Order: sequence, then structure tokens, then C-alpha cells
Amino acid sequence: MSSWLIYALLSALCAAFVSIFGKVGVAGLDSSAATAVRAVIMAVFLVGVVIAEGHTADLPQVFADKKALLFVALSGIAGALSWLFYFLALKDGAVTQVAPIDKLSVVFAVVIAALIFGERVSFMHGIAIAMIAAGGLLLAIFP
Repeated sequence: MSSWLIYALLSALCAAFVSIFGKVGVAGLDSSAATAVRAVIMAVFLVGVVIAEGHTADLPQVFADKKALLFVALSGIAGALSWLFYFLALKDGAVTQVAPIDKLSVVFAVVIAALIFGERVSFMHGIAIAMIAAGGLLLAIFP
């Protein structure tokens, strides 16, 4: 099995637990405050990972490349907004409905990548993307 596939599956598994732990965590709390605390915990954890892996010497390169830094920052802002909206949705909605709608990000990412990067979407990929969209909507509408 390719390493990218293993990492992608681990990402999906961890994301599933984000939904479960997040649903319990936001109960009775302000979702924005809870998201901010989560972000601080993530930042501390990830700095620890960089230190543990011995990659602290790579940090200046990230800050020196202004274009890369801009897009990493924009990605961070998009991620923060995504989690703010996700925790707001989890506060009132069922995980079985919120998580499938959130995974429509796959559909959006493919469409945007095709438009911006010119990435090709084959006929079969188009069918699969349509199925993901339909599946997400069906899971959310008919719980």
C-alpha cells in the first residue's frame, strides 16, 4: 500500500474522532471559544512534533518564502473558519448529518482544483464526485 494512502486513511480516521470528540466537547460551551482552545492545543502539539522530529531548523525557510507563507497563512485562516463553522454545526446538529455535509469539501476541492490548477477530472472521477455529493446530501437529509 502506498504511503500517501496510509496517511490519507489515518487522516480520515482521525477526522472521524474530531467529529465525535468535538460533539461532546461543545455541549454546553460557546463553540467559538471551544474552537479557539482546540487551535491552541493543536499549535502546541504541532510545535512539539516539529521539535521531536528535529525540524526546527526548517522554520526560517517557511518564514523566508513570502509567497509560501501567504498561502500557508490563507490555508490556516480557511481551516480556522472551517472549524468555527463545523463546531457551530455540531453544537446543534447530529454528527451523522454534519460530518457528511462537511465531507462535501472533497467535491468543492476537486472542482476548485480543476478550475484553478487545470487538474483533469476524468468521466469516471466525475461520476465518483457526483456520487460523493449525492451520498453526503442523502446522509444529511435522511438521517
